[in-house]
Amino acid sequence: MNQQAPAVSHQEALIYAMVTISASDRQMTDRELMKIGDVVATLPVFQGFDGGRLVEVASACGTLLQDDDGLEKVLDIIAGSLPARLYDTAYAVSVEVAAADLHVEQEELRFLQMLRDRLDLDKLTIAAIERGARARYRTDG
Repeated sequence: MNQQAPAVSHQEALIYAMVTISASDRQMTDRELMKIGDVVATLPVFQGFDGGRLVEVASACGTLLQDDDGLEKVLDIIAGSLPARLYDTAYAVSVEVAAADLHVEQEELRFLQMLRDRLDLDKLTIAAIERGARARYRTDG
């Protein structure tokens, strides 16, 4: 992690990953925002997190993303703030948010690639997470 990237809690780092994937295509859809709130409210990793802080944390991430090297800073914060055991969780929650609006944009795919590279996730883990999301968000049409 570089010197300019302050550490945040692991829960905040996971929120940063979700906010960044949502903002990557410059359109944070209602479905994506609802998915972020749902993930924070329901996943055990967020137990004890004050849901009232979600907007504050998301806003802090958004502010960082506005910097010239904001995406790199956010990736540094995510990687530097998470224990290795939560790397796959960060990728999984990011995939959940990307899939929430049933269409993944090129910019979202690019962020996912950057995230998995930064977190050094193995191909089998990546494939399993992505396959699970496809199964959950598949439509009958």
